Amino acid sequence: MSHLTTRERELVSLGAAMGSNCVSCIEYHIPASRKAGLADAQISEAIRLADKPRQVPARNTLDAAVNLLAEPVATAPTEAAGPGKPCCG
Repeated sequence: MSHLTTRERELVSLGAAMGSNCVSCIEYHIPASRKAGLADAQISEAIRLADKPRQVPARNTLDAAVNLLAEPVATAPTEAAGPGKPCCG
């Protein structure tokens, strides 16, 4: 009894997967989105839009940490976490 199309449900699912930082959900829903008829450009746009709100809390947390320290915090990119690598540290 859904009022959403399969394409719309996949776009919502991509947003939820991004919001919850769920790699396995992204790995499932990108192919499912393609199968539902979405082009990679549409999927990419949905992912980028869903990522924007995730960045605000991360930036606010960094700003708060920097403001509480006497010395600047290095913000150089670090090596991404991956299999066998911790996400934090």
